[in-house]
Parts: sequence; C-alpha cells; structure tokens
Amino acid sequence: QVQLVESGGGLVQAGGSLRLSCAASGRTFSNYDMGWFRRAPGKEREFVAAIRWSDGSTLYADSVKGRFTISRDNAKNTVYLQMNSLKPEDTAVYYCAATRSRPYISSAVYSYWGQGTQVTVSS
Repeated sequence: QVQLVESGGGLVQAGGSLRLSCAASGRTFSNYDMGWFRRAPGKEREFVAAIRWSDGSTLYADSVKGRFTISRDNAKNTVYLQMNSLKPEDTAVYYCAATRSRPYISSAVYSYWGQGTQVTVSS
C-alpha cells in the first residue's frame, strides 16, 4: 500500500507560479513511477505529467509542456510539480498517483491516488 498526500495548491494570478508536492509513505516509493493528473470543473480527469523512477525520464501533456516541470526526490519520498506561467485554464484539482504500469497518460494504470489539491488561477 502507498499513501499519497498532495500539498501546495492555492490561488494565484495568471502568469504566476506554484509548486505542488506529493509525499508518499508505505511501500517502497522508488519502485513506482509517478504521475500528476488534474480535473477541472465539468471536465474529465486529464494527464498532466509523469516521471519514471529508474532514470527520471519525464512525459508531459502538450498543454503544459514548457511551463510545468515534474521532478522527484526518492530520498524524501516526494514528487513535485513546478508550475510556471499559469493560465486560468490550469484551474483544477491536481492529483498525484503511483503506477508500475504503462501507458502513463492513462489514469487506469495508476494504483494509488492522493486526495487532490486545488489550484485556482485568476485572470
């Protein structure tokens, strides 16, 4: 079992930045690839970014590429999502999740999920 707890969400103006954190506990965190997803009001949950535990390789949704950066610190059992140049359309609840499967963009392959953290970007 892996427990995930997100933090760092909040209200920010367009063009601003936030850094989300996801702290993991339970089973060996470093054995899991990690992903970030988001769900905006009235929309389906969508993939944002993922990072492989073995070599740190990353994958991003086109909508966030160049603005968001996913990283992880296995020693601290924590994964981060640095969000820059935020836009109102980035407003959503952001979730981190853990997987040992592929493809990363599919929420169905993730075994563990956090409770989510709200990010609101004002125009």
